Amino acid sequence: MKVLSAVAWPYANGPRHLGHVAGFGVPSDVFSRYMRMAGHDVLMVSGSDEHGTPILVLADKQGTTARELVDTHHATIAHELADLGCSYDLYTRTTSRNHYQVVQDLFEQCRANGYFIEQTQQVALDARTGRTLPDRYIEGTCPICGYEEARGDQCDNCGNQLEPSDLKQPRSKIDGSTPQFGETEHFFLDLPALADALREYLQGREATGTWRPNVIRFSLNILDDIRPRAMTRDIDWGIPLPGELATKYPTKRFYVWFDAVIGYLSASIEWARRQGDPERWREWWNDPEALSYYFMGKDNITFHSQIWPAELLAYSGKGAKGGEPGPYGELNLPTEVVSSEFLTMESRQFSSSRGHVIGVRHVLEAYGPDPLRYFICAAGPENQDADFTWPDFVQRNNSELVAGWGNLVNRTASMVAKNFGEIPQPGDLEDVDRAVVARVAAAFDEVGGLLARHRQKAALAEVMRVVGDVNKYVTDTEPFRLKGEDQRERLATVLHTLTQCVSDCNLLLAPFLPHAANRVDAVLGGEGALVPMPHVEDVEDLDGGPGYPVITGDYSGFPRWEPTPVAVGTPIAKPSPVFVKLDAEEVVATERAAMSGEG
Repeated sequence: MKVLSAVAWPYANGPRHLGHVAGFGVPSDVFSRYMRMAGHDVLMVSGSDEHGTPILVLADKQGTTARELVDTHHATIAHELADLGCSYDLYTRTTSRNHYQVVQDLFEQCRANGYFIEQTQQVALDARTGRTLPDRYIEGTCPICGYEEARGDQCDNCGNQLEPSDLKQPRSKIDGSTPQFGETEHFFLDLPALADALREYLQGREATGTWRPNVIRFSLNILDDIRPRAMTRDIDWGIPLPGELATKYPTKRFYVWFDAVIGYLSASIEWARRQGDPERWREWWNDPEALSYYFMGKDNITFHSQIWPAELLAYSGKGAKGGEPGPYGELNLPTEVVSSEFLTMESRQFSSSRGHVIGVRHVLEAYGPDPLRYFICAAGPENQDADFTWPDFVQRNNSELVAGWGNLVNRTASMVAKNFGEIPQPGDLEDVDRAVVARVAAAFDEVGGLLARHRQKAALAEVMRVVGDVNKYVTDTEPFRLKGEDQRERLATVLHTLTQCVSDCNLLLAPFLPHAANRVDAVLGGEGALVPMPHVEDVEDLDGGPGYPVITGDYSGFPRWEPTPVAVGTPIAKPSPVFVKLDAEEVVATERAAMSGEG
């Protein structure tokens, strides 16, 4: 099966914090790794979202250019995500010339099909610079529900789409000033002409029962107040209109959210071009049997369940105005929008501006990727808001990773190394041996089914229950007491069984903990390359623009998602610990001091 794993594009305004990767980074990677192990042909794509007024505002504040700013942040984010283990086939950027071309192509065909209309719009202007303020940089009181912190594009309290001019008592989030409003012509995506097609699509997805209830309910509800939406802005940083329109409207650029969601398609096309097979992307986009999963936080549901499907329907001519597909053909709509809730930090929202933030780079350098990935998978915001606390982070690392899984790996390898130096030949299995082997083997179907349905917390909990059962097997069989020569065969049988179970548990944990999976593989006598890992590579722009770094990798070597017999005679040496126990008091004190500015 062809599976597109379409991962939210991080905004290139700075390094990533834990709230970001808990919503899109780790969940998408766990899913993609599992689907590859299950034998599916996965294409995992994303990139840095680099346009929009917020980039200009930040560049002005830092005394640099927008291009210099995004160059720096794109490289930073790429290295963070690669070090976290996110196995992108291609992580690219929206400033590539390939992306520019695909965005302009989609606009032209949607417009040719009649789904772009020109309308006058009231826009908010910065009173100081005269520059168009982005919708999300304007706050005010929602005219529908009265929420006082509604944004200029939507109200997070009632979920309704808004325009900045709808807000009562609007204010700029940049400096608190009252924005000025002026009229300008913009190109609007005619969402009402696509509403029936959107509703039919969403109701069809609802009927499958696979979408998370909060996502499908929200997506259907926002159709009730659907209206045309402006897809251009008056700004000098972004993708220009194509052809003669660029001459007619030299100051207009595409709205950052119009171009960002098209990145899923443009990244797929760029990947195929870099593979030397320029049309191969069609296997994931034109084949109606292919599946596509879109990963993001809940604040971006609107753009993935309404705006992006509307663009795809408009391009394919599937709305009320008819039309026909352009050269990219009829493009697949999302199979599922997989939206996570929010991760808070010590009961408060992450806020880079207020310094209440934990950077991904800091956690990677201080503690490594395994404790972070484990925490997100075990306690992250999968279907409800979750809170990150340092005591919980340390407790899960020490009691679950170190004392549970790490201890099992270490004592298994230690006993094998001490008594045989290699994986021994087993004798006849007893009922207790057969039972634990069967328990581990059965987990592949159960855990795999949960992962396929994006229930990663339940899947990881089940794997850790299996780890607990294997630990109990050690307690029940007491191999450390089998010391007599007449007990040698029984010892060999128990340790072979135990090694088999640990090896298979490592496969079950590999989507969650790929770095640790490779270390455990080495402990068990392997080459330490059980699962492929991503890397950052500097590439040339395919169409003559400046070069840039991408994340990519060769993922053809994934092991199968099934029990795999260990090889008798494989040498096993005395192991080193796979995980590091953390000093709870020291970590909590140090990190909380750093958060308060005292560290």
